[in-house]
Amino acid sequence: MPVRTARTAWNGTLQEGSGQVELTSSGAATFDVSFPRRAADDAEGVTSPEELIAAAHSSCYAMALSAELGNAGGTPEQVEVGADVTLAPDPAGGFRISAVALTVRGFASGVDEAGFKAAAEAAKAGCPVSKALAGGVDAITLDVTFEG
Repeated sequence: MPVRTARTAWNGTLQEGSGQVELTSSGAATFDVSFPRRAADDAEGVTSPEELIAAAHSSCYAMALSAELGNAGGTPEQVEVGADVTLAPDPAGGFRISAVALTVRGFASGVDEAGFKAAAEAAKAGCPVSKALAGGVDAITLDVTFEG
């Protein structure tokens, strides 16, 4: 199976430093990162590990949901997935990712609302990113809206 790679170059202290994360495997992009922007409500155009995890989780989940809908005899017509990843203080010190909230809206031909919701739950359980995060966060929640 493939291995995907990213690289970060960092200069300076945690509070005054900054860096760039490069999506090395794909060469798709390089993004600025900084701890003050990571911990702030307004990212001001700077990404964070949490945003990158949210991107990974939403795209992985969308793929898993597409597979589960196909397994249920459906064809995804329109699916939109959001992932909110929360950075919070860690009681043991420092910070941790405390929660991930997945939101899925959409519909698929060939399945009803119950089938869509069952596929959504199966995708949450089967998504490789969900599996990777499951032991380290307090909760991965799922909010499903069937729009068919």
